[in-house]
Amino acid sequence: AARSGGRGGRASPVMALRVVPTVLREETEALGTAKANEAVDITAKATNRVVALHLREGEFVRQGDVLVEFDGTEARANLAAAEATARDTQSQFQRGKQLFQQKALSESDMVQVEAKMLNSRSAVEAAQARVNDTVIRAPFGGRIGLRNTSVGSLVTPGQVITTLDDVNVIKLDFSVPEAFLSVIREGETLEASTAAYAGEVFKGKVDSIATRVDPVSRSILVRALIDNRNHRLKPGMFMTVKLQRSATQALMIPEQALMPQGGNQFVFVLYGDTARKTEIKLGRRRPGEVEAVAGLKAGDLLIIEGGDQLQDGAKVQATITDKAPEGALLGDG
Repeated sequence: AARSGGRGGRASPVMALRVVPTVLREETEALGTAKANEAVDITAKATNRVVALHLREGEFVRQGDVLVEFDGTEARANLAAAEATARDTQSQFQRGKQLFQQKALSESDMVQVEAKMLNSRSAVEAAQARVNDTVIRAPFGGRIGLRNTSVGSLVTPGQVITTLDDVNVIKLDFSVPEAFLSVIREGETLEASTAAYAGEVFKGKVDSIATRVDPVSRSILVRALIDNRNHRLKPGMFMTVKLQRSATQALMIPEQALMPQGGNQFVFVLYGDTARKTEIKLGRRRPGEVEAVAGLKAGDLLIIEGGDQLQDGAKVQATITDKAPEGALLGDG
């Protein structure tokens, strides 16, 4: 008796799927960390003693509000001395101009008098700057963090007194594969989620895209802005962004229809009552399915069951379906 599925043998029962284009949406998830729109550590410029703290933990302040005052006794005394010197040198300069016009003062002496006046003015500006440094004002509007010092404490340069964060807007930095560059555009809306608020979606917009792709990871850094006027999101939160590439038409076939051979991929295509072994090229994948980018066309009848014992040109008795069985999509044999 002839072998089942061979040339001239009895027809083998098979199931064939009509190949039709389907919409393929390629998704990816990106992970990022939430950051304050603006953030700064409030520190002192010089070693000094705190005399007043105009801040409370967690309160909101406006740009320019006084936050910290340091002992300014010495700085104000130095400013007063510098101003007195400046007034004196200004008077000497005015007197020198009169003498110079009367030819009673040489040009070189006049230059020295003017230099003293200018130096004294610079000293006043420097002294005024030191007085200004005894008061710290909010560089922008935001929320005060935890306070790390008290009135009467001696603080040193770089010591963090408190923090200030503008959290009305949250910056979310995340990396995406370079393949998604065609999807990401400035101004585009996206959705992000966080484990802190399970099932909730936060909408934002792409603000900027890095100018370079990382040559190692082949990804690019993207920054999005999320409205956070309700202050639910906190800097440092871990967030997930879902991205979709533009939907495209694709010929998706069940993986179980594939027959690997020598590094190539083959399938059986039904022509009338004959099965033809056909080489195909594969593209994108999704669970249980793979894209056929060459070798198949829309309308072809692809044998998805009963093809494992077939030979090229075998006679078959086919049951044709327009939808693959659930087991085929899962890759079950």
